[in-house]
Amino acid sequence: MSGSNSSSQAAEPVELTVHSLPRALPRPRGRWQLALVVAVCAAPVLASYIAFYGLRLSGRAEGELVAAPPPLPALALTDLQGHAVAATSLKGQWLLTVVQGGACDAGCERLLFAQRQLRTMLGRDRDRLDKLWLVSDDAPLRPELLAAVSQGVAPTILRAPRAALQAWLAPGGADLAGSIYLVDPLGRYMLRWPADIDPLRIKKDLVRLMTASSAWDQPGR
Repeated sequence: MSGSNSSSQAAEPVELTVHSLPRALPRPRGRWQLALVVAVCAAPVLASYIAFYGLRLSGRAEGELVAAPPPLPALALTDLQGHAVAATSLKGQWLLTVVQGGACDAGCERLLFAQRQLRTMLGRDRDRLDKLWLVSDDAPLRPELLAAVSQGVAPTILRAPRAALQAWLAPGGADLAGSIYLVDPLGRYMLRWPADIDPLRIKKDLVRLMTASSAWDQPGR
């Protein structure tokens, strides 16, 4: 039959060419989102540095700015009942810090009073500053002294090994009890004043730092 040859021939296979897909273009939106997250996380660090170096470069600091602010070490802290307290719990707040022994003589009492007055003088910013008394020995605190310093907003009182405090706050061998120290919310010790300074001069530095950090710092730890 005339159509038998065409029907008996096997169908020829169809060849397909597979091309690789083009690479996906980078997603600018994702990159911007990542950059935004990084910026938000880094904001407190940057703002703290701006506050610190702005005060330093202005030449208006009343106290002594620490050239390379050391971070908060892993201090072996205990409360007055002997319970361990994590050093990291101190982060998140400006800390106006006094280092004194438990016996606390008249000079120590004056520092604690100045500490309380300075916080009060900050007005609406006072809740961004905590009072910290680091007790550098095992001497008991007098009940009447505790009652006096606890009037209003009580300070945070913790015991810490003297050697560790010396290494952190006064590595050059300076008298620990001879200064008032400021620790920033990230735990960096950045500024100190002599114990006999006029408290109003300390207030000037504190007001400048509170103003410089107001955009990111919030009260409470």
